[in-house]
Amino acid sequence: MQKKFKNSIVGKAISGKFNDELRFFKTWVGSPKTTGSIVPTGPHLARAMAANIRVNSGLPVLELGPGTGSITSAILKHGVKSENLYALEYSKSFLADLQKNFPEVNLIHGDAFDLDKSLAGIDVDKFDAVISALPLLNFPQEMRISLIEALLDRLEPGRPVVQFSYGPLSPVLANRGSYVVEHQEWIMRNVPPARVWLYRRP
Repeated sequence: MQKKFKNSIVGKAISGKFNDELRFFKTWVGSPKTTGSIVPTGPHLARAMAANIRVNSGLPVLELGPGTGSITSAILKHGVKSENLYALEYSKSFLADLQKNFPEVNLIHGDAFDLDKSLAGIDVDKFDAVISALPLLNFPQEMRISLIEALLDRLEPGRPVVQFSYGPLSPVLANRGSYVVEHQEWIMRNVPPARVWLYRRP
C-alpha cells in the first residue's frame, strides 16, 4: 500500500513538496541572510505576484531569487513564455535544481545587488516587470533603495518591481527615491501570511 501511494500522483506531489521544503530549509541554515525563509513561497502568494505581469506586452520578465521555483512556475502558468523569463539566482544549489526543472528558462547565476555584472551577458533593454523574492530585510535600507532604483531603470515607466514581505511595512522606504510604493492585500493562505508590494515610477 505504501509503495502504491509513493507512486501515485498525490504521493509524488507530496514527496516533491517535502523535498523542496527540505532543500529550502538546508539552504536557509547554510545561508540565512540570502535565503530569508525556511519554506518556499506558497502558490497563492506566487500567483498574486505573477498577476502583476502584462503577458501581452511582448517584453521579458526578470525574476530575482527564484529559489526552488514556486514563483517561477506561477509566472509561466500566468502565460509568460520560458524564453521570455530571466531568473537571477545567487545560490548554486538552487540554480542546479532550477536548471533541471526549468531548462528553457534563462537562468543566471549572479548577485541582484550587482545587476550590471549579473545581467551583462543578456541582450535586453527593458523588462515588463521584476518579480522579487529577495529577503530585502536582511540588507541595509540604502542597499534596498539602490536596488529598487537600479531595477526601475530597466523597466518602462509605470511598470512595477513586485516584492513580498512578511511584515506590515514596506521593506523599502517610501519618499526616499524616484518611486512610489503601493501594497496589495495580505495573502493569508501563505505560510506565514505575506503582503505584496509594488514599486514603480509614475
